[in-house]
This record gives sequence, C-alpha cells and structure tokens, in this order.
Amino acid sequence: MVDASLYRSPFEGHALGERPARDGSIGVQVRASLLPHAVLVSTWISGEAALTAALTQLLGQTPPGRTGQTLATGLGLLMRTGPEEWQLIGNGAVDPRPALRDAIGTNVGGVTDLSHARCRMNLRGTRCLDTLSKLFPLDFRPDAFPVGELRLSGHHHLPCGLHRLAETEFDLYVFTTYAHDQLASLLDAALEYGVHLEHIG
Repeated sequence: MVDASLYRSPFEGHALGERPARDGSIGVQVRASLLPHAVLVSTWISGEAALTAALTQLLGQTPPGRTGQTLATGLGLLMRTGPEEWQLIGNGAVDPRPALRDAIGTNVGGVTDLSHARCRMNLRGTRCLDTLSKLFPLDFRPDAFPVGELRLSGHHHLPCGLHRLAETEFDLYVFTTYAHDQLASLLDAALEYGVHLEHIG
C-alpha cells in the first residue's frame, strides 16, 4: 500500500470545490487519488497458458482473455491490458503482491509493483461523456464500449486507461509522473459544463 508519509500526491495544487457552468449547473464530478496497489502480471508468448493457469488457481476464476476485459476478484480488479499481461488494481483490503508472487514462479511470469507509478481519476456526471470526448478518440456508445470494460487510449501524447463503471462514470488510470497535468486537462475540458473537484489524495 502507498504510504502517505513517503509519497506526495501528484494532484496537489489543484483547488477543491465547484466551478459551475454559466447556468449554475455542475455536470461533472471528479475525484483523484493514489492507488492502494497496482501490480503488473506478465509473461512471454509461450508462457501465457501457464500464467493463466496460475492465476485461475489463485483467484478461483479464469482471468480475462481479451484485452479490455476486466474481472472483480478477492484481490482487486484484474484488467487485461495487453498480450501476455494483466494489471491488478488492489482494493485496499489486502496486499495482493505476496499472493501473486507465491502463485507465479519466475519460470511462469513476472509480478511488478507499479503502486508508486499509477494514479486514478474518477469522473462521473451528466456531462461526463461530453468531457471525455474532447480528450479521447474513443467510441463511447454502449455497444462499442460496454460497462465493465477497459480501453487503452491517451490524450496530448500521454497514455491513459479508461474503465467504464456505469453509463456516465469512468475510472481513468494514469502515470503518476503526468497525473497533475492530466487532471488539469480533464478539469479544463469539463469547465464549460460545470465541474466539482471533490477529492485529491
């Protein structure tokens, strides 16, 4: 888990509170924070079957097989982020790293802690899709981007993973290095609809 005494939030410097639209409305709510745990689990082409088997045994569920699919597990949210790799976002209840390292031997794959290097921004509200459409070249129609799935994209040459939680709610996963400016871009894109920055941490 990220120790607040060791890490300063990259989101510091942004003012909390409401910035209403001209009509006084707030169409977008934003929360930004560090992650309790973010772990990359990966292997080589010939090792995918063994890694899938190890994850299945550990989790009691078959891990997502296609990039963009996600799965809620007892250790956190498991996201398929590419060929031969998954990313697990811990729920804060338990540190998933020891269990993953016990289950996945070095002959099967690698377990890399990214907790210090990833942040999350939660975006929701009636003008959420309008805001995101300014930044990301994605098709947000429900049949193209279903609730529960992940899309790997970016804006201003900066990568971002978007996890759709509901029709108008998303978690955005970004690199800690660029998180401050990415939050600024998000707030700026939402400004005309009215935006409320509720939390940074």
